[in-house]
Amino acid sequence: MAVPKRKHSNHRTNIRRAHDALKPREIQYCPKCSTAKPSHVICPNCGHYMGRTLVEVES
Repeated sequence: MAVPKRKHSNHRTNIRRAHDALKPREIQYCPKCSTAKPSHVICPNCGHYMGRTLVEVES
């Protein structure tokens, strides 16, 4: 089994992990009621998604 001869430095380890950070979720605005919502999600305010109303929301 292959075993590393020397320990990787912290700098090299951090370079390898540079892309592992969590990114914030994308926020978009509903075209019907203009409330902020995550992308690719039914609007929690009006139930609108992809040009039609999918969920009837009680007012």
